[in-house]
This record gives sequence, structure tokens and C-alpha cells, in this order.
Amino acid sequence: MATCPPLWIAVHLPLLQLEVFVTPLFAQQETQVSVILHQGRVTSMSASADQAGIRLGMRAGSVQMLSADADYYQRDHNKEKLALQAIATALLQYSPQVCLAEDDCILVDISASLSLFGGIRALRKRVQESMRILGYTATTGIAPIARAAWLFAKQASRKLPRGQHVFKLQRLSQRLDRLPVKLLTAAEPLTELLQGIACYRLRDLRQLPRPGLQRRCGKALLIELDQAYGEQAEVHEWYLAAPEFKVKMELPDRIEQAESLLIFARSLLAQLLGWLAAQQLAVTHIHMELLHERGRQAIPPTMFDLQLAQACWQESHLLSLFKEKLSQLKLHSAVIGMLLEVKQTILREAQSYTLFPEPGGQANEHKRLLELLVARLGEENVLQPAPQADHRADVANHWISVIKKAPSPCPASALAGYALRPNWLLPQPLALDIHEHRPYYGSELKLVSPAERIEAGWWHEQIQTRDYYIAVDKRHVRYWIYRERANDPDSEEPVWFLHGVFG
Repeated sequence: MATCPPLWIAVHLPLLQLEVFVTPLFAQQETQVSVILHQGRVTSMSASADQAGIRLGMRAGSVQMLSADADYYQRDHNKEKLALQAIATALLQYSPQVCLAEDDCILVDISASLSLFGGIRALRKRVQESMRILGYTATTGIAPIARAAWLFAKQASRKLPRGQHVFKLQRLSQRLDRLPVKLLTAAEPLTELLQGIACYRLRDLRQLPRPGLQRRCGKALLIELDQAYGEQAEVHEWYLAAPEFKVKMELPDRIEQAESLLIFARSLLAQLLGWLAAQQLAVTHIHMELLHERGRQAIPPTMFDLQLAQACWQESHLLSLFKEKLSQLKLHSAVIGMLLEVKQTILREAQSYTLFPEPGGQANEHKRLLELLVARLGEENVLQPAPQADHRADVANHWISVIKKAPSPCPASALAGYALRPNWLLPQPLALDIHEHRPYYGSELKLVSPAERIEAGWWHEQIQTRDYYIAVDKRHVRYWIYRERANDPDSEEPVWFLHGVFG
């Protein structure tokens, strides 16, 4: 059995410290001067802050002199940890082997995922699109060795926004030799020492005597170097998704338009897709809460549910349902947060990859269309027939929402002998005019069927005694009309009503 050659993609988040407070999803915040402080010094900043002359390591007082209206945030390690976990959850949709690495990096083993996602370029493009949806600036590195991909991703954040990629092991050493030594985590506190001995690149570091390098710089530097060149094996701790999916997101500002919430709903949806892929599940019931003001003037959250007739895990279908639901939502107060929870799931069915598709489309496509119509028109306006065992037409002709479970179909033998009836009945029978002793509806109606006599409902107060006929007008439209017999038995003038129309 052939095995896939190893290949890793590393995702580096150079602005994670800043973007847990200021997300690129909110365009209004991009022009604001924002800095992250840790122990009184700048550790991360926005592009506007860089243009204002602010630099890493600068004290808060110096920042105040350069930009009086700058926004200050204290570095929050807990927020960064939660953000990395959210990103790792989203990346599980591309591979079950995802692990968190140092320096705000995430490693994904994509060796077995290339065919499923259409090749390395298509997969890289999807990973980058997921990071954009999640609202984080990211660079990528691809290599046959995880540590090498990690170094390429970190280097890309400095000079190559598109990322740095090496697919073949034979070219890896040559490309690694060019990388600066300071990319290694263990080399950061030794920068002055290494520069003092003219060691700037990884190639320079490898040419130094190993015993002496270990005595002066420690063993961790050599281990990291050997792992990058594949001369020492790495041990990875795979990231495991939570057993249940319930994710809460704080919005960067107060949102008053429901349609504006879609970009943040997509971020939650990206995490949901990764969680479903990791658990091999498909979702049938999703609960969403839009959070409003808290505290003394607390307002209850706006809640809605998406109940799917067909279990789903595809992004396009779930996104269209969210879009329809949010477009019809009227907010009574500004939204400051969102919560997405999975209420019900089932095991995912294996996807069919047959060469010839089924004629007329697949059955689940029909159900997805119904779910989209329910999201757009409302549950009460998309119905399915649920006939009742009753001779009275308006009782037998019963309809329920398509979301509800369909009743068992009547056996064909039970319907034998029944006269033809229309599927569409008027909400209330319409009294017809009488012209020359004949029922009239736009034109004279001609009876074309024998009478179907119905006498039922005596056990209720809604007793019916009617003779039903199929009638045709001059345009050849067929109607279902009846003559009422119980109102006035002594009356010579019959009373006619229109009850249904044949399609």
C-alpha cells in the first residue's frame, strides 16, 4: 500500500496579540492607532501605529508623545490561548492532525488531505480564506518537515506575505540555509552572542563545532536546528476538539443591523465546520443567541433555531440558512455578542464519489431547498400534506410544516373508490351566483362528473351534507363545487359553493 509523502502547512499569526482586541473584520478599526503593552512596553501594534513612528519595545509614555489618541490594550494571554484554540478547531476541517506550536503558530499535517481538497495550491488557498473569515492576519509555510514549515511561516511574516513553500525534501536544506538564525526560539536570547561570532544564517550555525556550540548556547538550540533539517524526530501533541460545541464571541462594537452580523456568524461557522469534521458528525439542530446589553439595563438575548430536515455539514448550505435568517431578523437592541450552540447531531454519512451523478439530483438536495425556503419564508409557509381519515374534504385536506415528521402514506387500497379531489382548497368555501338555474363563476359552470355525496360530522357540531361535483368553465378550468342540502330542505333554489380548484 502506497503511503503519502509527508507535507506540513504552518500557520503563523504575527498580529495575534493585537487582533484578539482589534479584529480586521471591522474595517473602521483599521485606521485607529492601537498598541499592545506588556510590562509597560509595546509588544504589538497596528499598521497605523507603525506609520506614526511607534516601535516595538517603546514605553507607553513615548507612545503618548507620538500619538495622543492611541488606543492601549494590556496583553491578555488567556484571550490569545482561546483564539489559538478557535483557529485550531477551524483548521480541523482540513486534517485531523493539528497541533499548537510556539510563537503563535499552528501546524497541520496535510499529507493525506491533498487529494480531498484538490491539491496543495487549492488547499493553501482554502486555509488562507479560513483565516480571513476568522478575522486574523496569517502567513503560511509549507514543507515536508513540520519545524521547517514553522520557520518558513515565521519568515514569511517578515518579508513574504504570501508565504514560503518547499514541497520537495531535496531542496529543503538549501532553502533553510538562507533563513536568519533569530527565527529559532532558542536563539532569541542569544542574538548578540551569535552576531558576535558572525553567525547570521542557519548555514553559519550548522558550520560551527557542535560540542562548543552546545557548551555556549545550550542543547535546545541544537535540537531545534536538527528538527528543522529532519535530523531529529519531533513529537507532536495533537489538538483535540471539545466534546460539545458551544462557542461565544464578543463583538468589537455594538451592531444594530442584523445583516452586519453575517461576517461574525461566518467566523463561528468556520469553527463549527472544523468541529463537525473532527467528530465525523452532521448537524440537525443549531441554536443561536444574539446578546444585548448586560448589567442593570440587561436585555434578554434574541434567540433563533435552525432545524434541518436533512443532516448537513456543508459550509455553503449552512451559510445560506444563516444569511436568510439574519436578513429577516429585526433587532430591538444593539448586539454586543453572539453564541452558537449545536443542539443535535447524527453520524455523518459517507459522501458519494460516483462517476455518474444521480439523474434529477440527489434527495438531500431537495431537502436543502426546502430548508432554504423555510429560512426565507417561515416554517408556517412551507407545508407538506398530512391527510386525515375523514370524509369531510376540509378536514381530510390537512397540511403541516415540512420541518415536522411526515405522516405515514396511506396504502393505495385505502384510496380505492374515492372520487377525484383537488389538492388546493379555498380557506373558506365561496358562494356562487346562480344564472338560469346554473352555478356561475365568471362564466356558466358545466357539471362534468356525477355527484359525490358527503354526509359526515354528525358527531361534531360541524355536520356537512353536501353533493360535490367537478365543473368546467368556458376557459376549461376545472373547479370543485358543491350544493348545500341542509340549509333549507324546502327551498327550491339550490345553494352552490366553490371549494377547490384543480391544478
